Amino acid sequence: MRQRLILFVFLVSLAGFAFVPARTSAQQSCESLTSLQIPNATVTSATAIDPPPDLSIPLPPSPIGPASNLAIANSFCRVDAFSTPTSDSHINFELWLPVAARWNGKFEAVGNGGFIGQIGYGALSAALNRGYATASTDTGHASGNDESWALGHPEKLIDWAYRAVHEMTVDSKLIVAAYYGKPAKLAYWNGCSTGGKQGLTEAQRYPADFDGIVAGAPANYITHLQAGGVYTSWARLKDGDNAPNFIPPAKFPYLHKAVLDACDSKDGVTDGIIADPRRCNFDPKTIQCPGADEATCLTAAQVKTVQLIYAGAKYNDGKQIFPGFEPGSELLWAPVNAPPVTTSIGVGFFRYMVFDNPNWDFASLDVDRDTRTADQKLGSIVNAIDPDLKAFQQHGGKMIMYHGWADQAIQPENSINYYSSVEAAMGGPQETQEFLRLFLVPGMTHCQGGAGPNSFDALTMLERWRENNTAPDKIIAAHSTGGVIDNSRPLCPYPQAAIYKGSGNTTDAGNYTCGNPNW
Repeated sequence: MRQRLILFVFLVSLAGFAFVPARTSAQQSCESLTSLQIPNATVTSATAIDPPPDLSIPLPPSPIGPASNLAIANSFCRVDAFSTPTSDSHINFELWLPVAARWNGKFEAVGNGGFIGQIGYGALSAALNRGYATASTDTGHASGNDESWALGHPEKLIDWAYRAVHEMTVDSKLIVAAYYGKPAKLAYWNGCSTGGKQGLTEAQRYPADFDGIVAGAPANYITHLQAGGVYTSWARLKDGDNAPNFIPPAKFPYLHKAVLDACDSKDGVTDGIIADPRRCNFDPKTIQCPGADEATCLTAAQVKTVQLIYAGAKYNDGKQIFPGFEPGSELLWAPVNAPPVTTSIGVGFFRYMVFDNPNWDFASLDVDRDTRTADQKLGSIVNAIDPDLKAFQQHGGKMIMYHGWADQAIQPENSINYYSSVEAAMGGPQETQEFLRLFLVPGMTHCQGGAGPNSFDALTMLERWRENNTAPDKIIAAHSTGGVIDNSRPLCPYPQAAIYKGSGNTTDAGNYTCGNPNW
């Protein structure tokens, strides 16, 4: 019904525009977008921005950074709008529309991180620079990474989980068509972390929304991800940071070095990167202190903590709830699990979404019981684990997933598990790779950064795949220091990996081939 209403409104809108005298550019109609009538949505402002070379847009502070300024180089129409699909919904979104001469004819929506209720201005700017009409939403709560907004607001939780992105997408497509006088020829999604989860959610729930999806490090198994995250904190900190099992942050570099010493060279290249941590058989007991506690070794209690973190959360019967951290990710364990745990995203999830109790204490965690409670109450709302992507495939959709092997926030085996489930549901590896490919990035941390080559252009590869039917058999990634590229490597579609040819500079992607390793 909503789609029919939107089509009717769109046709009426175009009819209205047809009587307007010819314009020299579509940009001149920017302000008129405030008069659009959209079911359950309102355009609050539409401002033509024709920037001088030094124009910058002030950005508010966020949980991941202070207030700043975003440099803007291209002229565009900045649209502010909100959607109200329920009486308790207020989904803010921004849509940036490049002038007609710079529009590539396509639409790109960009994702969010964590539970952050904020527009992704940096991602909007990047999409605008590529010529896209582009949109971002606050997912229905204009607040930071504090999950207290969900307490007593089940509709807002649904907005965050899946409805906000869909509403933004439908409304934005209507505005795009009205502004340019024709609809976008293709729509792409681009996001990492929660943004990756949002991409998978769209493919599963609204398969016709997007023609191509980039889903990085997807947080798609929310109930188990948050249970696993709280479990890791519980393992390290349940008895306080003075307890025997607590590992001081200064010890993690020694642990990481020991892991590299044991596993770095397994792929035939010693470069400070573990190509596939699943093939690493490191035992933390090898650096257990022979006597008293010392700065460069682990006590027996600390060894046990490391073992728990590698193992990950499990049910009482031993079945995995969520994968543990991979060998090679140790340098960033401390920031993820440092006190105070009470501010962590996982604790907020259980407090405000699962138990509706702001005083819930993570030290009381029973990971078996509490995961089952989360699944029963919220699994069907917040998770994006459905492997049946037939409707997305039949729509002509293509998807690139990627995940860093050294991810310190969402363990990469979660992506492997989901990808494998899609293979089982879609008929096997060959059938799946016709529309979905997963790329694992050695040495990369959460979404970006890390010791390995971690800068790459997945969106361009997706465009070529969807628009020219050129499937990505590899993606070239680079690592830079001080703005200078010092290492490159091909990323290969899972289960392949980059294999050194045996000669030439090991920092040159040209000296590697994609294949099935026998390390």
